[in-house]
Amino acid sequence: MTHHAGKFYWYVAVKDAATGGTAIGVAVSAQPTGGFIDARGTALITMEMLPGGATNEKANLDPSVLVDDDGTAYIFWGNQQCYYAKLAPDLVNLEGDIQAVDLPGFEEGSHLHKRNGWYYLSYGFGMPEKVAYAMSRSIHGPWIFKGILNEIAGNCQTNRPCVLDFKGKSYFFYHNGALPDGDSYHRSVCIDKLYYNDDDTMQRVIMTSEGILFS
Repeated sequence: MTHHAGKFYWYVAVKDAATGGTAIGVAVSAQPTGGFIDARGTALITMEMLPGGATNEKANLDPSVLVDDDGTAYIFWGNQQCYYAKLAPDLVNLEGDIQAVDLPGFEEGSHLHKRNGWYYLSYGFGMPEKVAYAMSRSIHGPWIFKGILNEIAGNCQTNRPCVLDFKGKSYFFYHNGALPDGDSYHRSVCIDKLYYNDDDTMQRVIMTSEGILFS
């Protein structure tokens, strides 16, 4: 979900009723807690729009949107191949072509954030998934692979990253299947602290059973 110009935009992966493949839609609301309506009436991204004649029916998964410092918005997503595109100023249309991003071991679960002039692209790496990340001085790349950020989560084949700042501190969100009766399809949201090195690279996240305590 992305907040911009007083509205909340919720980008979701859905099944395309016409083709059976995945698509990405967007809903909009004045509040983050509800009242979302379909912003377009049609999918924002479909299989037919992907470059190279993509045949992976799960290609359009896990959208992540960043509104840059100049107000320009970009969407990243994908399964087995990472894609990105520039969003129009209304955030419910694309502006320009869809581009492929080559990342080592990319599986799915892309997440984008920015800090100190660096763009960070975190994603599910391999299968079962760890989380790896790459950095770039430009949203358009080149992306420099920086290695593993988070190890395999307990009792779950996948791991979806998210990085947020709150009250001057950084936090890493992910999921696992560690609660009773949990597994790859019964997941639990987790949060631990995230730290940066002096060169702006990210330190590996130490997963804890306790999580964190906000104060």
